[in-house]
Amino acid sequence: MKLLDIYAKMKSDLDAIEGQLARSVTSEHALLTDASTHLLKAGGKRIRPVFVLLAGKFGTYSLDVLEKVAVPLELIHMASLVHDDVIDNAETRRGQLTVKSKWDNRIAMYTGDYIYGKALTIVTELENPQIHQILSKAMVQMCIGEMEQIRDFFNTEQTVRNYLLRIRRKTALLIAISCQLGALAARADRQTANRLYRFGYNVGMAFQIRDDLLDLLGTEKQIGKPPGSDIKQGNMTLPVLLALQEPAIKDALLAEIIHIRETNGAGDTKKALNIIRKSAGIHTADALATRYINKAIEALSGLPNIPARKNLTDIAHFVGKRNY
Repeated sequence: MKLLDIYAKMKSDLDAIEGQLARSVTSEHALLTDASTHLLKAGGKRIRPVFVLLAGKFGTYSLDVLEKVAVPLELIHMASLVHDDVIDNAETRRGQLTVKSKWDNRIAMYTGDYIYGKALTIVTELENPQIHQILSKAMVQMCIGEMEQIRDFFNTEQTVRNYLLRIRRKTALLIAISCQLGALAARADRQTANRLYRFGYNVGMAFQIRDDLLDLLGTEKQIGKPPGSDIKQGNMTLPVLLALQEPAIKDALLAEIIHIRETNGAGDTKKALNIIRKSAGIHTADALATRYINKAIEALSGLPNIPARKNLTDIAHFVGKRNY
């Protein structure tokens, strides 16, 4: 089944979550409401709410309960993007101006903080302390991942292991707990929740690797921002680190990265992109993403053979091959 077909089958529940997302960030303060809903209006895949709802199918499904997990998780993701765009000095996201670009850094930082606060307010409506503990620990790890990324800007000596640990914290963990918390909120058994966590973790790792590949290979229309944005900001992603391991191109690529760093990201990235695109690092990174997808599907093997399991498998295949 295609991704759009899965979303179409879930349309009623996803529409309810979309409405709740908008209501949750609406404030008496007009500017805060405008800034908080700006990214929301730009759309998004809503992959985290989808995973929450599908995971809930393995227990006692209740939209009233599951939206108290799905909405906070999407809000946390949104808040992290608002903050990321300040750190990265990004002008566009999802084809729209970023909050920091439309307003300024101060508005963006407090908007992100406000969205985080609203997320925590909603999840406290659930009385399961385990859900609160898992969510709070994940938020701590996300912050550590962000700090590690800042620390390693333009660090061409970092290892692939550093990168993998960073994306585990920044991206994979939130997707993993989307699956885990959806199951726990639906009162599924612990083994099922753990399997779904492993599924989400591996999909999340593949998701970020594909995202990093798209930043190098995609068009501005596809990814909603100029290609090469990561390297311009100093974010050394997996394909770049792998390309730097190739003796034949290492010196030329290093020279381009140094030029970009010395011009504070204002330098042209075309030469660096051309070098990376021709490297074996592209294929190796893509192959690793595929390995993570295979591990994700394997994690589902012990779960009941219900439609939700097939839906999760299809979404995993989409993530592994996505080009937007």
